[in-house]
Amino acid sequence: MVLVISIQSELCRIIVSMADEMIVRKLKSLADPTRLHIVEFLSGCCCGQAAIRDDGDVESPTAGEVCCHITGADKINSTISHHLHDLEDSGLVRLEKRGKATLCTLHTEGLLALSAYLVGLTDPRAAKSCCND
Repeated sequence: MVLVISIQSELCRIIVSMADEMIVRKLKSLADPTRLHIVEFLSGCCCGQAAIRDDGDVESPTAGEVCCHITGADKINSTISHHLHDLEDSGLVRLEKRGKATLCTLHTEGLLALSAYLVGLTDPRAAKSCCND
């Protein structure tokens, strides 16, 4: 019985650690002013999501359009590309290749998870961990 509780406790710690790591990645990503600006820009485009046109094609800002908005440059540069990939790796943005273009949309679930975490910090009734000993 003690071994089962010990294994459950360790699994819980691992799960909590993985969740904490994803929250940290999201917060670190948004701490950069350029990446925060990209997320804010995407949130104003079709509610941050891709739209389906009448012809069935997907419409959303391309990486080049994001770059143009952020830097004023006509095409994507390596700095904005790096920021977009960091946002994708942290689960805040989705990038989808369409031919030569890369479509950029918000990853709604990732932003909602971060929001829920931050709101949870203000709720004194919320359980802080499933592993309280």
